[in-house]
Formats: sequence, structure tokens, C-alpha cells
Amino acid sequence: MKQGGQGPVSDRTTPPPPRPVRGTARFAVAALALAAVAWVARAVWHIRLAVAGMPASGPLDQGDGRHRPPTALEDGYHIVSSLGDAVTVLCAAMFLNWLWRVRDNARAFSGERPRYIWPWMYLGWIVPVMNLWVPRGIVVDIHRASAPGERLPSVVNWWWGLWLAGMLGGAGLIYADDTDDVIGRAYSDVGLLLAADAAVIGAAVTCALVVRTVTKAQQNRLGEDVRPGGRA
Repeated sequence: MKQGGQGPVSDRTTPPPPRPVRGTARFAVAALALAAVAWVARAVWHIRLAVAGMPASGPLDQGDGRHRPPTALEDGYHIVSSLGDAVTVLCAAMFLNWLWRVRDNARAFSGERPRYIWPWMYLGWIVPVMNLWVPRGIVVDIHRASAPGERLPSVVNWWWGLWLAGMLGGAGLIYADDTDDVIGRAYSDVGLLLAADAAVIGAAVTCALVVRTVTKAQQNRLGEDVRPGGRA
């Protein structure tokens, strides 16, 4: 899990020099804002489905492989859900791009190899049990190297707590059921869906704050805030 083995550039013996981070941070924050909006839309549709109530013809899945035609509202939810999934993929790509940059910079600042070797930048989010703490550990290590001696900002813990709530709620970041089953949940137990939606929206907002906080710490180390015409 930790040090050992040979990874990409960021894990070589001689780290590359630190690079500007403001540009990648802006893309990451924009993607996170878009993800929050996508989940707000999903929450609105959950409320609309709950208010409308299940049609008299019953659930979409009628059993024995039979499905009734979806209503216009249910069709709309399928579109909103698909768009939300696409935005989530984009958000993940932009966030990981930023995370790679600040991780490389953190290594250049400290002169030490990262505690978690490069595959955990991806595996840490998906390997069961490990995904409960590895991503937070990566961010904590980056902040420690970027702002030595400073306390960990509380927003990091808020972000991680909300992320776990959205992920483990079974109805937020990782749906245990397909879209038709989620529609059925909106009809029967919308409260759980809305709680998961709120956790995901909160995680996106606090994650954007984490990006800004870590980026500012690295900008201070790079002197971007005082260098005339400095750009990221």
C-alpha cells in the first residue's frame, strides 16, 4: 500500500520541480460546482416523483420480466440521472488531475516520496475498506507538505465525512439499485434519497473548498500571489 515499487514520474527518486496549480484548481472547482448542480437537479426530481406518487398501474418493474411504459416524469428522471452520471465522471477526472499536480508539488516541497504510491491515487477510491481512509490520507499528506506546521483545515474532515455519508448511504454516489429501482424508492421512501443527495451536494461544495485551501497553500510556497503577472 505504501512506499515501494516504481511508479510514474511523481514517484521517481528525483521529483520534478513544483508547477503552478491555479489553472487545474479552477477546472476542478468548476467541475465540482457542476456536480453539485447536477445533484440538486436529481434531488428536485426525487421530490417531484414523491409528490406525484406511484401511478395506479404500479411500479415500473411489474415482475416476471414485465415493465410498464414509463411516465413523462420517470422518463425525465432517466435523463437527469444519466446527465448526472456523466458530470460525475467529468468531475472525477478534473479532481484527479488537480490531485496529481498538488501531490507532485508536495513531494517537491518536502523532498520525500509520498506515503501512498501512485496506484493508490486511483485504487484508493474503489478498493473496499481502503476507500474509507486512503483518499483523505493523500490529501492530508499533501497539505502537511504544502503548509508545514499548520493545522489541518477542518473543511477536509467535513468533506470526507460528507463523502462517506454519500457513498455509504446506498442511494447517493453509489446506487445499489438501477434507475428504475431508485424511482421506486422515491415513491416509497424519498427521505433516504434526499439525505443522500444532501450529503453528495455538501461533499461537492466542501471538496471545492478543500481544492481552494490546498491550492492557496501551494501558491504561497510558489510565490504566485506576489510574483507580478504570475499565472497558473
